[in-house]
Amino acid sequence: MHAYRSHTCADLTAANVGDSVRLSGWVHRVRDHGGVLFIDLRDHYGVTQILCDGDSPAFAELEKVRSEWCIRIDGAVKARAADLVNPKLPTGEIEVYVRELEVLGAAAELPLMVFGDQEYPEETRLRYRYLDLRRDAMQSSMTLRSDVVASMRRRMWDKGFREYQTPIITASSPEGARDFLVPSRLHPGKFYALPQAPQQFKQLIMVSGFDKYFQIAPCFRDEDPRADRSPTDFYQLDLEMSFVTQQDVFDTIQPVLQGVFEEFGKGASVDTEWPQISYRDAALWYGTDKPDLRNPIKMQVVSEHFAGSGFAIFAKLLEQEGTEIRAIPAPTGGSRKFCDRMNAFAQKEGLPGMGYIFWRDQGNGMEAAGPLAKNIGPERTEAIRQQLGLGVGDAAFFLGGKPRTFEKVAGKARDVIGEELGLTEKNRFAFAWIVDFPIYEQDEETGKIDFEHNPFSMPQGGMAALEGDPLKVLGYQYDLSCNGYELVSGAIRNHKPEIMFKAFEIAGYGRDEVEKRFGGMVNAFQYGAPPHGGCAAGIDRIVMLLADTANIREVIMFPMNQRAEDLMMNAPSDPTSDQLMELGLRVIPQED
Repeated sequence: MHAYRSHTCADLTAANVGDSVRLSGWVHRVRDHGGVLFIDLRDHYGVTQILCDGDSPAFAELEKVRSEWCIRIDGAVKARAADLVNPKLPTGEIEVYVRELEVLGAAAELPLMVFGDQEYPEETRLRYRYLDLRRDAMQSSMTLRSDVVASMRRRMWDKGFREYQTPIITASSPEGARDFLVPSRLHPGKFYALPQAPQQFKQLIMVSGFDKYFQIAPCFRDEDPRADRSPTDFYQLDLEMSFVTQQDVFDTIQPVLQGVFEEFGKGASVDTEWPQISYRDAALWYGTDKPDLRNPIKMQVVSEHFAGSGFAIFAKLLEQEGTEIRAIPAPTGGSRKFCDRMNAFAQKEGLPGMGYIFWRDQGNGMEAAGPLAKNIGPERTEAIRQQLGLGVGDAAFFLGGKPRTFEKVAGKARDVIGEELGLTEKNRFAFAWIVDFPIYEQDEETGKIDFEHNPFSMPQGGMAALEGDPLKVLGYQYDLSCNGYELVSGAIRNHKPEIMFKAFEIAGYGRDEVEKRFGGMVNAFQYGAPPHGGCAAGIDRIVMLLADTANIREVIMFPMNQRAEDLMMNAPSDPTSDQLMELGLRVIPQED
């Protein structure tokens, strides 16, 4: 017999009754029934009930074991009485009578329990992550993550892609976040960087003549943490293709991701039609470039109904250049209580409030109610209702100003309205491509033109587009949103040096600076670079959605906390004096 086990804790069934078996695992739960010990023995695969009484030579030793001790047992498989069968367990028809016990690893007093559904502070969970990971939910999440990655790999290979690895120690990459720098011992005073993404390398792979590339790539960015973003590192399905258009990239990645969501979505519906929405329309309709399309609400511009109206705040606002009034329809939200609640929401978000109108039945007809309705009059109110397609029992909320000052709050309000009114569908994955991103933006105070989005995207219209108004230049850049999260980002690359130099010149970057910062890629483009493009899909966020959790740390094996600290391994830590001397570095203490 094997030294540790003949079966896993999920293998045994009624067909094994009478067999002598050996199991190894952790003590999940102990129940003492007055001279008879029942223990749930757990391993990665499942749970088997073992029992022991005073007739067993192992009884005295088994009485000593406690939760999370790691043990090996030898015993005989017995059938459970019919009324004691546990249909929730694959092994629920049997139990194992213990004849021999070996303690493989005793456990000290536990800082958190593995059995049960107790909630523990995140600090405790991360400090003792190896215990937290033993819990059933975490085992399921990590297994899901592994299975998703394996599925992605298979699907990419099936599409004719090969996986190539790119460097981890490299130069800085133009991804817009902070780099993690690595000091060089052989070149004192110089630093490598951990790659924010394999961006430059995967483009160079295309220049090298490899037609299709993919990689399950680690990426490193020194970012502020969020619930849906790791503050240090993350993984992405990274891919690049030569001789492709934007639509070719969409047609390649959609069946891969759609297949993954259908395979692991636990029965949730997966949209097969992925609309393409311009960045401008996404901001207008949804207040965000990562809209949740499960929510049917679309915002609309209603400025014309308030211009010159009796509502002075909006009327005067519209006299300023670049301002507008937007409405958020709220079907079934037509009660003063709900409207007041949404107004309070806007105030918590830092706005003075949020105007509203709601329509109610007065017996002899429909009536528009609320402060705005009184100020602008029935004719304008009726025009708003018709434009928004609302009726009795519905409401509309209004925000005004320059769109950038209120779009984010409007987007949040749309989400809250959809949730509270039950308009947002559950158990569905809704996807949308966001396209036509502007390449440039202008600082309102200085008037300076700079990049708003990826500077390495090919401008739509090529060089000719760069000769006109830079604020009208759109890029072949795209994101994929799902249920309010950005899952994919990508672009058709600017592979022509003369267009790249011009694009950077508009943003105030001279040729010398471009060659200094991105010389490797720019030089390569002078030797017959093919048109190419690709994208990267965030694996952590995809698994987070599939696991139905809102916290990305629930699907990462060993995550950092919100202060980018590894409490378990004590990182970051102070370097030793010898390490600093070897690298030619000195740490300057921070002043309090």
